[in-house]
Amino acid sequence: MLETVFAAVEEIRGRSQELVARIGGRGRGPVSADLAGLRPLLRARLARDRGLVSGAGFVAAPGLLTDVPAWLEWWQTHADGSVRPMLLDLDPRTSAYSDYTHWDWYALPRDTGERSVSGPYVDYLCSDEYSLTLAAPVLVNGVFAGVAAADVYLRHFEDAVGPALRRIEGAAFLVNPRGRVAASNSATQLAGSLVRDPVAAAARGELRLHPCGAIPLSLVTRPVTGP
Repeated sequence: MLETVFAAVEEIRGRSQELVARIGGRGRGPVSADLAGLRPLLRARLARDRGLVSGAGFVAAPGLLTDVPAWLEWWQTHADGSVRPMLLDLDPRTSAYSDYTHWDWYALPRDTGERSVSGPYVDYLCSDEYSLTLAAPVLVNGVFAGVAAADVYLRHFEDAVGPALRRIEGAAFLVNPRGRVAASNSATQLAGSLVRDPVAAAARGELRLHPCGAIPLSLVTRPVTGP
């Protein structure tokens, strides 16, 4: 499931890199209107992945665009099935300014250079839903230009992975690199809760960690004791 979402993120990342690099090759900096070139792709991906991906887009690094201090070229699927842009106040001079640079879905790809799974968290910027955000850094000529990202409602993710988790004996849950639980089969470790330092807990034998391959999540289980 998440590989399907990451495929969308990778497509957005590639198109964003290409667009920004092409404009830079013309001898000028990009402006917000240039990012309209991403809209056909974003609308197409949201239509194709409806019921899985709830929002997707490119989030520009502050200072990338020459006409505005920050920008999200972000589109969302609404309850009526329509796909519309998200509008935020991105003027740092106003009290309603939405500074996205401190959110994990932006900061993790920026700081690590790797793709990330952030959340679950209540997505106050976009949907007011409990969500996961999958993101990857966009680099242009080796310089960080922003992130490509896609949102997944937590309820959809839990529907997809819940049956597999329930087949595991004992407590089992999926955590992101910061120890945030994304899905669980146990009422004692609910989605959204935090497992503190799971690597150290695994070293002490309290937990077992099973990396999920290329997906930046780990399956955590507790050793099953005897009867």
